Amino acid sequence: MPYTIYLKKNEEKRLIAGHSWVFANEVAKIDGKDKNGSLATVCSFDGRFIGKGYINHASKILVRIFIRNDETDEGDFYFRRIQEAWVQRQKLGYENCCRVVFGEADNLPALIVDKYADILVIQCLSLGIHQRKKQIVDALVQIFQPKGIFERSDVAVRAKEGLPLEKGVLYGEVPDEVIIEENGLKMSVDVKNGQKTGYFLDQKENRFSLRLYAKGGRVLDCFCNSGGFSLNASLTACEVTAVDVSEFALANVRKNAQLNGITNIKTEQADVFELLREKRKSGEKYDLVVLDPPAFCKSAGEVKDAYRGYKDINVLGIKLVEKGGYLATCSCSHYMTLPLFERMLSEAAKESGRRVRVLEMRTQAPDHPALLNEEETQYLKFFVLQVL
Repeated sequence: MPYTIYLKKNEEKRLIAGHSWVFANEVAKIDGKDKNGSLATVCSFDGRFIGKGYINHASKILVRIFIRNDETDEGDFYFRRIQEAWVQRQKLGYENCCRVVFGEADNLPALIVDKYADILVIQCLSLGIHQRKKQIVDALVQIFQPKGIFERSDVAVRAKEGLPLEKGVLYGEVPDEVIIEENGLKMSVDVKNGQKTGYFLDQKENRFSLRLYAKGGRVLDCFCNSGGFSLNASLTACEVTAVDVSEFALANVRKNAQLNGITNIKTEQADVFELLREKRKSGEKYDLVVLDPPAFCKSAGEVKDAYRGYKDINVLGIKLVEKGGYLATCSCSHYMTLPLFERMLSEAAKESGRRVRVLEMRTQAPDHPALLNEEETQYLKFFVLQVL
C-alpha cells in the first residue's frame, strides 16, 4: 500500500504556495507501507491532498513534491517533463549549451541536466531520482539523440540522501573535452572532471555584459576558473589578467584563449585574497575588477564567516578600481541572500573609503529559473558597481 504522509497543523501553507520540500519534522504521521524511494502522497493534517513525491526515510527532506494532481510518474512522464523544459529553453534562444532541467524550478526536484553541444551531463541528487535513472536517460536519448550522456553525481549532497558519489558514462561515448559555443566564443569543457557538471552555465548573460564595462581598459578577473569572464572582457579590453589558485583552471583559460585567437589575456596562479592585498600595496589599479568566488557558505551555519570573506575581497576589490572604473561582484550561495549581499557591499564601500554606485543588479541566466516561493532556487547575485 503506497505511503500517505499527513502533515502537522499549518505545515501545508508553504507547500501550497509552491515549495517542493516536505521536511521530516513537519510530519504528523505516515500511513501505508512501500519501498523507500517510492511515490508518496502528501496531505494536510485534515486530509486535504497537496501533492505527490518520492519519499526517503534517510533524508531530512522526507518528500520532494513534483506532482500536484492525479498524474503518476509512469509511462512517458519523464519524456513529457523534460521535453517541456527543453521547449522552454529553445523559446529563450538556447541551443548549443544550457541547463535543460533545473530541479525544482522545472518540477523535477533533485534532477539536473546540462547540455554541452551534443553531450548531456546529469546529476541525480535524491534517492527517488537515482532509482529512476534509466527512465530519465531513455527520455534524454529520445529527445536529444546525444552522442553521449555523462553522470556527475559526485556531489556531497548525495550523502544526505544516503547515496554514494557516482560518475561515469551512462550512454554512448563522452570525450575528455567538449567544445561549446557561448556568446559567440568557443569554450573547452571538461565534463568528466571540471567544476559542477563541467562549466558554470548560469553566468552566460552576465559574462556577455562585461564587454560594455571592459572597453579599452585593464581587467583583473579573480577566481577566473576556465575564463568565461576573461574571454568576454578580452574582446573589448586592452588587457586581461586571469587569476585562480588552480593551475588546472588557468591551463583551461589559456586553451580557451587559443581556441578563439585571443592574445591579450595573461594568467596568474595565486590565492586571490593574498594577491589582492599585494596589488593594493603595490598601488596597482584596474578599470574593471571581477570577483566571482566559489560559494563561501554551503550551510546556514557558515554565513557569518562567509560574510567576512565576501566583505574582505570586496573592500580590496573596490580599492583596486580606478576612479570611474567598475567592480563586477558575485555570490553563488543562496544562504548569502540578496539583502545580506547588499548590506555587505554597502559596508565594503564604506570601509574602502570610496563612493560607489550600483549600475546593474543581475541574477542567474534564464535557463536557471527561480521559483518565487522556493528561495533555494534563487541563488546567484551579480552586481556591477562604479567606483567614483
